Amino acid sequence: VTGDPMQRLAAWFAYALAARVVKRWPGLYKALNHNEPEGLTATRAQPILTPAIPCLAFAHAIVGRTLLRVLAGERRVHIVDMGSGDPKLWVTLLRGLNQGPDGPPHLRLTCVSAKRDVLDVLGHALVKEAETMGMPFQFNPVNVSLRELTEEMLELRLRETVAMVSILDLHALLAEDDRVDAHFGMIQSDSVKDCKRVGEFLSMVRLASPRIFLLVEQEANHNMTRLVDRFVEGLHYYSAVFDSIDAAFGGNCSEERLALEEMFGREIENIVSCEGLEREERHERLARWAVRLRRAGFKPVWLWWNAMEDAEVMVEAHLRDGSKVSTERGCTMICWHERPLLAVSAWSC
Repeated sequence: VTGDPMQRLAAWFAYALAARVVKRWPGLYKALNHNEPEGLTATRAQPILTPAIPCLAFAHAIVGRTLLRVLAGERRVHIVDMGSGDPKLWVTLLRGLNQGPDGPPHLRLTCVSAKRDVLDVLGHALVKEAETMGMPFQFNPVNVSLRELTEEMLELRLRETVAMVSILDLHALLAEDDRVDAHFGMIQSDSVKDCKRVGEFLSMVRLASPRIFLLVEQEANHNMTRLVDRFVEGLHYYSAVFDSIDAAFGGNCSEERLALEEMFGREIENIVSCEGLEREERHERLARWAVRLRRAGFKPVWLWWNAMEDAEVMVEAHLRDGSKVSTERGCTMICWHERPLLAVSAWSC
């Protein structure tokens, strides 16, 4: 795919619409996609994604600094990563915890991921870093999807301070077989739909009594039942994403840029061409997540950086020209120009 950002974006939307049409003939669709390359793997994506998308790097910085504040002084800490599996995020946190005035705590980090390679890379990096610092550390890999996760797999223990983090993962639980409701228009696009699996997941999180639950999600509504609504919303959202990628690579074309655009293109394909349980990219805005979390018994927590003197330093360190940060009821919106891309929020029971 070549051209300016809008031409590249248009190509992916055209591909997604074509895929939707061809899916009416499953045999033909399978034949056409049989030899298609796998694309950007999770382990390849991480070192490319964070530098190229400064919004995500800043979200990671907020998560890390908030955890350091909340967990300061605790002696036994258990952090549950609900799927990000980013070594850079957690290695930085290990170093921060190790520099505490009372010495490092005993840290246990559980990572949930259906991708075995993500767990292997993360576990190796964290164990090596902990051994280098002489920090008491235990890595607990849970090789399942978020949908398959149970409380027993987390191996929660008494006298541990628990913190939970979900970065761009929770929306997948909204996937359900809603094709009939969508066809007959039984669901209003502006309503917050009840979702059994999300309710069960939030109940499980609440039973764990985490000191804090940090949530990072795309600030977009791609969970509408009507295709035209999702298409228009996706066009606005991903135009900002592709524009930010173009700025990150200085307009140059490279293998990394093409791989990154393909990753987001696959999201577009899922939003446009898929329905029912197959449609997992069901991003929702923070306002809807807030309704779901409050229904489950959570209360919002003001993020650390709103009141910190070094907030401007953090912004300058992670965000480039064109990126902006705003606050909304104690939560953080990370934007490309005027378009919010990510919402970072913190919750307690």
